[in-house]
Amino acid sequence: MVLSKRGRPRLRHLLYLMTMSMVMTNAEIRASHRYNVEEKKLKKMKSIMKLCGKVIRLLIALAKNNTTYEPIKVFSAA
Repeated sequence: MVLSKRGRPRLRHLLYLMTMSMVMTNAEIRASHRYNVEEKKLKKMKSIMKLCGKVIRLLIALAKNNTTYEPIKVFSAA
């Protein structure tokens, strides 16, 4: 997934900051980042951009379904 340069720059920046914060604090996101870098041999920034896409899809799904975040549902297939 490529994060395009279209849309609101501030919103993209906040998404990037939120993803970086999640990589530092959320164990599931950190494990996903580590897998991308070590196993898939992605560069660190490319992995972060890939996770930005995952986080935004996660947020949209949570808002649409009006549910809470459950890591077992999100990362069970990963």
